[in-house]
This record gives sequence, structure tokens and C-alpha cells, in this order.
Amino acid sequence: MLQETADRLQPLIPPDRLAVICGERYAPLVREQLPRVPAANVLVEPSGRNTAPAIGLALIHLVRRDPEAIMAILPADHLMADSAGFRRALQTAAELASDGYLVTLGVTPDRPHTGYGYIQRADPLSTSNGALAYTVERFLEKPDLTTARRLVQEGTYFWNGGIFVCRLSAMRAEIARQMPELDAVLKELAASLGTTAEAEVLERVWPQAPRVSIDYGVMEHAERVAVVPIDVGWNDVGDWSALHQVLPADAEGNIVAGGDHLSIGSSDTLVYGGTDRLIVTIGVKDLIVVETGDVLLICPRDQAQNVKAVVEQLQSQGRVEFL
Repeated sequence: MLQETADRLQPLIPPDRLAVICGERYAPLVREQLPRVPAANVLVEPSGRNTAPAIGLALIHLVRRDPEAIMAILPADHLMADSAGFRRALQTAAELASDGYLVTLGVTPDRPHTGYGYIQRADPLSTSNGALAYTVERFLEKPDLTTARRLVQEGTYFWNGGIFVCRLSAMRAEIARQMPELDAVLKELAASLGTTAEAEVLERVWPQAPRVSIDYGVMEHAERVAVVPIDVGWNDVGDWSALHQVLPADAEGNIVAGGDHLSIGSSDTLVYGGTDRLIVTIGVKDLIVVETGDVLLICPRDQAQNVKAVVEQLQSQGRVEFL
């Protein structure tokens, strides 16, 4: 998926204009998987501190190269069935970004979903290619199912896929205005870039960066925000149930993502397991069954997003060996 994220940008953004933010343990793998991206463009976070600090780190590096460049912020775990349509949307977003907007790509929803945030559109914006674009009325956090149904029915809301396009200078100005703690960290880091103190400063000041998402820290209260709708077969594969949209199923709707599965009258069930264990399901429907050796997860498909609650419980109990 990392490779696909880079490939679908071609030829719109050449490899030498791509930067990747990752943790230290992943940097060698990223360089191996993206050999056309210069090794110096793989930027390492000392620790994960959510998306606002990560984007800020990329921003100060990119500003040194081209202060007025336009940046596209792209998660590396998304699927897009229509890459050409996605590139056209990025070009529309870049046009709006050149006018000073912070732009988000809004995914046209095809069903109520409680695992995504939502974006409400407001007034239409004109674009040179006639593509749809709007100012943003508001961002909404992940809703409950009743609210999600209402939002989809209203027809003025998009899923927030976490894809943003902006001028570096515009994003930098919003961080300075809304996130002074992060701004102070970035200023100190920027002053050290290219010097012998760069690594030491990064290790020292990075823990001071607030753990905040770019959505909450900047986008929700930015002064000029626009949304470009996309309908390109987007999926972020954010939980086990999402695999039902991207993997082939058998005649009964069952998906075996790994391992050995024997179904007796089961349907619409996802099974993932190791090669040394047979998983048998009898007469079940709409389940997710995941066996990883030391953990067995069984849940209804519509409860897959609650895996996050399991992670939180295990962390609070100190049972990190199961994470």
C-alpha cells in the first residue's frame, strides 16, 4: 500500500518530490520499498506524536527546499480504485491551495459509517476545470449510527479521509496561530536543520510536541478551508470489516484472509489465522474471526471498530504482550 500510494501520484508528483514520515524502525524498509524516492526524503520521527507534529516535521524540511511549494498530505494506507480520478482531484485541490485555502478531499459516502469523521460543505467554489469544490462549514467527529444515517441522508457531508493539500506557508501560519506549543518546537527544529546539532535538537525537543491530530489542531478552526469531493473507490482499510470491500469472497460471502478455514453453513464471515491451525465455523453469519497464536478475536462485523477499546483495556491492564 505504501508503494501504491507513491505510484498513484505519478506522473503528477515525481519521486524526488515525495517525502515520507515514519518511525525509525520503518525507515530502512521504506527506503527499500521506495527506491526511487531519495533516501534523504525519508524523514524519521523519534516517536509517534500524532499527525500535527508529523506534518510539522515534514513542513520545516520542505520549506528549506521551496518555501512557497504546495504540499499534499497523504496517508500511506489508503486504497484508490480510480488513480486518475484521484490525481484530477489533487490538481483541483492544488489550484485552490494556490489561492490560500487549506484543502481537504472529502470522500463521497456510500453508507452510514461511524468510524470516520465527517465534513460538511458550504458554498460552491469556482475552479478552472469546472470540478466541484466547496468551502467547509464544519468538521464533525465520528458520529453514532443514528447521526451517521442522518448525515448521509442530508447529502451535504463527506467522509474525512485525512487527505489535505495546502501551501507550506499557509499551513505554517495556521500552526503558528493555533498551536503555539508546536510552533515553538518547529522553530527550534528548523533552526538546527543542516547543522551538526540537528539530531540532538530533534531528540531533545520532540517530546515537547503536543500529541494532537492535524484535524483537531489546525483544520477544524482554520480560517480558509475548502473541500474537493472524491468518488474514486476510496477505502482506508481501517478495520477488519473493511476487507469485505477489497478482498474476494466465496459464493457464501466468506473471506479467508489467511490460514485454513472450514465452513459448515457459514456466510459473510471473515477468517484470518495461522497456517498451523484449522478454523471451523458452523452456521455463523456476519462474524470476524482472527487467530494470531496468542490471541483469538471474535466479533460481529459491525463491531470491528471496537478493537480500539480492546487495545485500550489491554494497555490499562499492563497486558502489552498481547498488543
